[in-house]
Amino acid sequence: MDSVFKKSRTVYLGGNGNVKRIAIGGEAPVTIQTMWKDGILEMADDQEALTELIKKINDLKALGCDILRFAVPDMQSARSLIAIQDRTDMPLVADIHFDYRLALECLKGNVAAIRINPGNIGSRDRVEKVVNACRDKGAAIRIGVNTGSLPKDLAESVECGKISRAQALAETAARECAVFEELNFDQYVVSMKASSVAETIEANEVFAKKYEIPLHVGVTEAGPLITGIVKSTMAFTHLLKEGIGNTIRVSLSSTPENEVITGREILHECGMRKGGITLVSCPRCGRVGFDVHAFVDRWQKKLLAMDKDVTVAVMGCVVNGPGEGKHADLGIAGAGGKAIIFKKGKIVRTIAAEDADKVFEEELNSL
Repeated sequence: MDSVFKKSRTVYLGGNGNVKRIAIGGEAPVTIQTMWKDGILEMADDQEALTELIKKINDLKALGCDILRFAVPDMQSARSLIAIQDRTDMPLVADIHFDYRLALECLKGNVAAIRINPGNIGSRDRVEKVVNACRDKGAAIRIGVNTGSLPKDLAESVECGKISRAQALAETAARECAVFEELNFDQYVVSMKASSVAETIEANEVFAKKYEIPLHVGVTEAGPLITGIVKSTMAFTHLLKEGIGNTIRVSLSSTPENEVITGREILHECGMRKGGITLVSCPRCGRVGFDVHAFVDRWQKKLLAMDKDVTVAVMGCVVNGPGEGKHADLGIAGAGGKAIIFKKGKIVRTIAAEDADKVFEEELNSL
């Protein structure tokens, strides 16, 4: 049965200088992005801070991040973003509000894409200047619309109940896309973000029925870790199963690392991202013979960053160990004052609890 939703065309990010070229849409896999949470005002002039930032970007890349966005509120931040992009091959996106000249400044370097909300950039002339600069540079654009910047007529239609806020979001995006199409510029993606799961789903479905434009999907202001994960998982799973969504960002009141890990796990469970270590662990109970929580905290990021296609189980006792974790390529569990290492359900080593990390690492490296 044919889908009622359009298959998107392809947009490319990056490719200039040392920046990796990434496809969004078409047959390309769904990409994961996050946003840097701190300012970068002095980064261009502080080499020590810049080096530390590049290290953190590499850590995000190892966890599965494909694209990273930075807020650019002033000219110094724009120059800093250029310096950061010169030191990493990950495509970076400049998040611009109000002042179109900030976008033009970023495009003097190899910044891969510009995110603008045409609703707060101003006149069409300013939007056209950004579009032309991106065209000349080979950079992409993300049109970002939200319920806080709806055109007056659509906002009024929502207020009097003629249309839903989701429909208003989709129509706002369509109007902005029309401008880009009139300018013969097709290297752009669209995001329509709401803080509600239902509105996020509806807006993207309404848009995807009419247009072949790649969609950046996200639930904005999703909340703290648990709330945000629940909302994002519900919205993304629904849309991705319909074939809607070409790049995702999990918005959490938490770290970029947690946003990337959540996005990665959603795609993994939806069958849209293969490979990498699958980590399973028990919730712990009164039988605990091994501090599962502490062990997972120590090992999670390192495990998820490894380029190994295996399943690792961390279990609290022998009940959940080789038994429930028998499918794991490698597992560890508690057994009194000892720890056991098991592979495919068979115990291969019994060790002192204090040696758990060292022996686990040895066995992991041998896989």
